[in-house]
Amino acid sequence: MKISVLGAGAWGTALAIQAAARHEVVLWARDAAAVEAMRAQGRNSHYLPEAALPPSLALESDLALAVAHATQVHEAGEERGLIIVATPMAALRAMLAGLPDGARVLWLCKGFEAGTGLLGHEIARQVQPRLRVGILSGPSFAQEVAAGQPTALVAASEDEALALAAVEAFHSERLRVYTSNDPVGVEVGGAVKNVMAIAVGTADGLRLRAERAGEIGDAPGLNARAALITRGLAEMLRLGLALGARGETFMGLSGMGDLVLTATGDLSRNRRVGLLLAEGLPLAQILRDLGHVAEGVYSAPTVLARAQAKGVDMPITAAVVAVLEGRLSPAEAVELLMSRQSRAEI
Repeated sequence: MKISVLGAGAWGTALAIQAAARHEVVLWARDAAAVEAMRAQGRNSHYLPEAALPPSLALESDLALAVAHATQVHEAGEERGLIIVATPMAALRAMLAGLPDGARVLWLCKGFEAGTGLLGHEIARQVQPRLRVGILSGPSFAQEVAAGQPTALVAASEDEALALAAVEAFHSERLRVYTSNDPVGVEVGGAVKNVMAIAVGTADGLRLRAERAGEIGDAPGLNARAALITRGLAEMLRLGLALGARGETFMGLSGMGDLVLTATGDLSRNRRVGLLLAEGLPLAQILRDLGHVAEGVYSAPTVLARAQAKGVDMPITAAVVAVLEGRLSPAEAVELLMSRQSRAEI
């Protein structure tokens, strides 16, 4: 299979490394100088310095050539190309708009588009309705995938053949790929879990800060972490159902699985944002020093707006937005959540 990965961040690079062992893979980066550096060094030193790039992996800075690699029609008319969009959510619209009709496309980004509040499949329907589209998601850190550590993902699309193409492209002894025909649920899970990871990271950061000061007192502990994850899943489920997703999707890899990993894993950028907010660092400095996109920061206000438009109650999301916007301190946000009136657990 011919695969073009558009975007040479950590996640795109990791998947390209894995697929290059069995397929003809091109990894595209916008910056020609970055491509030349990767060729010279044999690794993506900025985003994934620990992983060596296999010699079989082609590197390209010309977008048209990278797209053509995966969209040229086989002589017998056989479909064998697959495009993986590995850019941040903010660039998904532009990337999809430039692809040829009928191309098979999966994206890796997770979130709602800022401004429009649209999910990936809604953007695709709006800008390129003749594309065959889906999402590849699930609990996965790029470093572990690149290193060949066991990982499970889900390819979600209403196009069953496309989901099966993702299995053909990436399923291996160390990387399991399941399929789903609920892209709405998979996308909602991927978007909301990043927001919840900021919430859990903030609570954990308050605890760590109190422990260092010897003032543990009323600081949130592991009980609070479990409560945030569980109630965060409830928020995710409520929004998903309101947008047409199936409830069982949120018990799977892209729901509970991705939420637990991103909220508790030390490699999580969104969790890291929460930890640093609890230390009192300004958000602008956190994002500047992070060096990678933390999608939850940009998705949180849009997740909240989409929920409010549907009449869905998402108090944890609202608290995260208030902290990110500087209207509440992390400690005030935790106090606000704990002081909410008791209700039935649903």
